[in-house]
Amino acid sequence: MAKRVFIIHCWQCNPNSNWFPWLKAELTKRGFEVFVPALPDSSRPIASEWINCMNETIGTPTKSDYLIGHSLGVIAILRYLEQLKPKQEIGGAVLVAGFSYGLGIKEHHSFFDTPVNWAAIRAHCGKFTAIHSDNDQYVKLAHGDIFKEKLGAKLTIEHNMGHFLMTQLPEALDAIMEISA
Repeated sequence: MAKRVFIIHCWQCNPNSNWFPWLKAELTKRGFEVFVPALPDSSRPIASEWINCMNETIGTPTKSDYLIGHSLGVIAILRYLEQLKPKQEIGGAVLVAGFSYGLGIKEHHSFFDTPVNWAAIRAHCGKFTAIHSDNDQYVKLAHGDIFKEKLGAKLTIEHNMGHFLMTQLPEALDAIMEISA
């Protein structure tokens, strides 16, 4: 079975934004089947709609599946993992500039209606890498520490990468290659 990667974009973005097309091309060259779903209404996201889209795109998850999210895409991944059925597991997740509690942005409110269920998330995924920047203007480093503590995530801190809005992100490629080995 081929390894599959699902790239979950961020708020106000789409599959062609930032480093998503570059990562898709790089992973495809390495034999992965890669999906970058266009999540509904990325300017005014509703958590349930994003999770439904992820459920439809991924289908039945397997340990050959890997998720990578950016910013709001990270909490979407966590909410997706929370709602999986018993014994459904994925191979791993890479969390880029993610956060697990609201940043005071009203458009994100639906993702934080309930506290994050860390135990449910860990039951469906055992390998996490969190990538954060030391000068992200939106997401503070403390969020990476939370992922390290609550999920046992490997925490990678990059220098002067801001909110990772560039066209290439080799660190994300390295992380996927490491957790899928």
